[in-house]
Amino acid sequence: DKDMAKYAYAPLSVEEGGRRRGRYPHEADSDDQLVNERMPMCVGICVLLAIVYVLSRTGGGEGPTLAPQQQQNAAAQNMPAVVTSGAPDVAPVASTGGSSTPAVPTTPAVTPVTSTATTTTTTAISNPQEPCNCDGLVDPSTIDMGTLRAKALESTPPHIIECAKADANTDQSACHLPAKKRFAALGQKGATLWMTGCSGAGKTTIATALEEKLVQEYGKHVYRLDGDNLRTGLNRDLTFSEADRAESVRRTGELSTLFADAGVITLVGLISPYRGDRDLVRKRHEDQGIPFYEIFLDVPVDELKKRDPKGQYARVEAGELKHFTCIDDPYEEPLNPEITLKTHELQIEQSVDMLFRRLEQDGILEGAPKVSPPSLPNPDGDEMIDLHVPAELKSERMAEAETLPKVLITDVDLNWLQVIGEGWAAPLKGFMREGTLLETIHFNSILVDPFNLTGNALRHETQTDFANFPDRQAPQRVSMSVPITLSCSSYTKAAIESSEKRAVALVTQMGQTVAILRDPEVYNNRKEEIITRMFGVIDPGHPYIKHIASGGDYLIGGEVELLDRIRYNDGLDKWRKTAKELSEEFQSKGADTVYAFQTRNPTHAGHAYLMRSAGEDLRAQGYKKPVLWLSPLGGWTKEDDVPLDVRVRQHEEVLQAGTTHPGGLDPETTVMAIWPAPMVYAGPTEVQFHAKSRRSAGASYFVVGRDPAGMKGSHEAVAHQDDDLYDGDHGRYVLQNSPGIGDMKMLSFVKVMYDITDNVMKVPDESRLQDFISISGSKMRLLARNGAVPCSPTDIPTDLVEANCVPSGFMVPKGWDTVVDYYNNVDSGRWTPWSRPLVQPPEAPRTTSEGTFGRTDYQLRHKEYDSFWHDIPLRPSGEGEEIVNLVTEIPMYYTAKMEVNKKARGNAIAQDINKDGSPRYYTYGTPFFNYGLIPQTWEDPSLKSPQGNAGDNDPIDVMEIGSAQLEIGSIQPCRVLGSLELIDEGETDHKIICISLADKDASRIHSMDDLERVKPGHIARLIDWLKRYKTTDGKPENALAQEAPTTQSEALAIINETHERWRKLCGKDGNSYGTLPGAESFFLSTPACKGVE
Repeated sequence: DKDMAKYAYAPLSVEEGGRRRGRYPHEADSDDQLVNERMPMCVGICVLLAIVYVLSRTGGGEGPTLAPQQQQNAAAQNMPAVVTSGAPDVAPVASTGGSSTPAVPTTPAVTPVTSTATTTTTTAISNPQEPCNCDGLVDPSTIDMGTLRAKALESTPPHIIECAKADANTDQSACHLPAKKRFAALGQKGATLWMTGCSGAGKTTIATALEEKLVQEYGKHVYRLDGDNLRTGLNRDLTFSEADRAESVRRTGELSTLFADAGVITLVGLISPYRGDRDLVRKRHEDQGIPFYEIFLDVPVDELKKRDPKGQYARVEAGELKHFTCIDDPYEEPLNPEITLKTHELQIEQSVDMLFRRLEQDGILEGAPKVSPPSLPNPDGDEMIDLHVPAELKSERMAEAETLPKVLITDVDLNWLQVIGEGWAAPLKGFMREGTLLETIHFNSILVDPFNLTGNALRHETQTDFANFPDRQAPQRVSMSVPITLSCSSYTKAAIESSEKRAVALVTQMGQTVAILRDPEVYNNRKEEIITRMFGVIDPGHPYIKHIASGGDYLIGGEVELLDRIRYNDGLDKWRKTAKELSEEFQSKGADTVYAFQTRNPTHAGHAYLMRSAGEDLRAQGYKKPVLWLSPLGGWTKEDDVPLDVRVRQHEEVLQAGTTHPGGLDPETTVMAIWPAPMVYAGPTEVQFHAKSRRSAGASYFVVGRDPAGMKGSHEAVAHQDDDLYDGDHGRYVLQNSPGIGDMKMLSFVKVMYDITDNVMKVPDESRLQDFISISGSKMRLLARNGAVPCSPTDIPTDLVEANCVPSGFMVPKGWDTVVDYYNNVDSGRWTPWSRPLVQPPEAPRTTSEGTFGRTDYQLRHKEYDSFWHDIPLRPSGEGEEIVNLVTEIPMYYTAKMEVNKKARGNAIAQDINKDGSPRYYTYGTPFFNYGLIPQTWEDPSLKSPQGNAGDNDPIDVMEIGSAQLEIGSIQPCRVLGSLELIDEGETDHKIICISLADKDASRIHSMDDLERVKPGHIARLIDWLKRYKTTDGKPENALAQEAPTTQSEALAIINETHERWRKLCGKDGNSYGTLPGAESFFLSTPACKGVE
């Protein structure tokens, strides 16, 4: 394998490489020359070994002076010149137990001298001792070890075997386990926390406490290095001379570098008094790209003397200890430490928390690279998800989408698409595949492998395989409690499976192509299993359970690409931000932590009190600037919830009031942003998703109250009719202990009441409960409906409803006005209940509209014709009999069911409605045809078909099968090809099939046979649509009078017959019938029908 790692010798230094010659016979020099070059170094090594041996055998004393020849040889080996004078004992240093003993009793003390060039030290030997019996060997008392080490380090290049690519002169690290993978596997990064300060400042105490917190509470791999464990082994040969102190720091620095490189959080507790030594350790870490934190324990000496845990300062005062750092030996304070701990002003826990938060903020406690702003947590899966197509690729992707099979998504699906595409469900990158769904509903979490440690990196982005399983599970479990799925009908399933494309286009109910879904996986929609595992209750009347049950029989999984930003055009888009944008806004406010408060109701002073209190608690924990995320839920909600626009407008007033009112919030420390997910009312299951999703944008804390995401059971509930479906305490408990929730922390609600003595909402004082009144949500709604006005601040009645007043401190005044306006006009229809797109449809140029498209108030009229039905001629002038006028009611891809209003003045094109008064939409799939009517036709209910079915009392319908989307209200010359006779609930409903003369295929298609030839399978799709399009609304299949379409001539005969019936309706056949049966309420007073009244 050409990529296989091989081992090779590291390159020599430039200096040495210039001396080295070849090793092979054809090269210039022989091995003998190489040996001669290496001999001095070998001799030096032998001498060092001899010194070690002598040190282990001798008790010290004065040794013989080297002969001149010996001194000359030592110099030739880069050995320091031998000092022949004797040496005294070392100054006493306190041991751990407090006794004064030399660290190495037989090693002489030295007087440090600092080298100005390298800050290394030399030692002057003085005070001769007894002569050494060294058997002719070097007297160790004459060796300056500091100088020896310094010269050895300066002159000796590292001759180590390193890893290198066998076929390329690339970075040596290419064959090592990459740090990214190592840290991901360990779930942490390596770092060194170098604690420096005088003796007694608390280095060991704080390091020990931090080690316990990290290991025991968070399962991190931590090791502590200090004088105790270093001087019993690695630094055993070192004294407390300046040179040996420097060497101790160097060795410890090298060891901590290796530990940290291996992913260990290394805590070093050394006095390390000299700044230059510490700076060299810092540089070593920086050269290796390893985080290094210099932590200065800054404690006044007077305080240290008071502490004196080992009695050393007292001994210094008594003259028993000399050369004691910070007293009579220097300590050079750090100039720019990463952290300064004044431990005399802090509790141990506070110091530990400061260090812990710094590690947390810098991502050291996470194995993954930091992808979120500093201080904010990574999203689940350690990837900031943003699935918008780059601007430079948008045109290309839009063109591709036009060629793909179309999949209809509802407005609820659009909410979920926004959740996925903007990163709120990280690490999800599309609608769930079957395997991902199973993990979600069974475990409330999914396994991920973002760094491909086990080869499972793409497990959620590939087709589910139930026959083959990986050898090892993915290593990381992340929270994912709510199924995020896309249902479809058999019609859409067939379109996907018959396509050669490996992608589909997602099209909204309003006909907008918003995304591409790649590599679709279609599988059965096991609704009952999903519902029971998701909700854990039996309630067919539950609104979201009804939504799931009404979905298609199949689910589509696959990864998505958003073609553009999802906009709803409802005046609230400025409050909609992606997860990435929101995290950047938190960063711009200087947040060092974020806590999220979700709202589904107007915010009163009690809520504001809880939010402010949470911020104060976080500041008490040491955070400098906790930022509140006021997070109104923006997706689908049930009908009786407060509309989204009402909540957002009220929140705007809360922010505008700021801190001037007890119900206000400080805009400097608050960010409002709509959270886009639908509300599914799944209690403990759903609240887990609420919390994890907020982490995607940077929240570390989530405020959670009683019965989060719960609701009362419907009248169809088995066990909890009109009662809470879930126990009020279960949500918080489950959330705290849920799998995959990680380090997300919860802040619980507390009960607050209104204090009439100062007009502030707060936790009630048990000693004066008579001063507090409770204002429940139901009481607030009743007061708002009654238009309650502010109470007197000094005379607040006990019965607010009877007095019809609201305490002045309960809600910011303008916010209360917003709430009152809503409850006084609940049925006005001018509210935005939840995020649903407002789209301007493609309207024909000579038309005018009023109302909102897709809602029941929408109407479109023609500027030149009084009536689309009666005044537009049947056929365009100058065309043959097979050409008729088509009036487009529903453009291709649109599912809002529009039709000519037969009863309203002017017969405008209007939104059709269901029996409950709600707007009617197609749910079977995305229409692949334009739909409309032929003017001046009428299917007379008095006319019976051979099967006994009466006409449906409407103008005759048209399905235009061209390739282009037609404008609503447009009048198009259309060539008739044939027809299908639909039997719809016992009525005959003819569907004329035609092609617009403006279509690119119009010259090729003149009959139904031509249609099948040019567009194979198109007729079958039309038949399937007509027979099954109501099945997704829970209705039975329609029937056709015959399976095959009629010919062109037969279709023209049907058109002519319905035209004659229209003439009869309008009294144009020369007879006077009065009002015909079924037409009693029709508007017929138009110029071309019965004339203008």
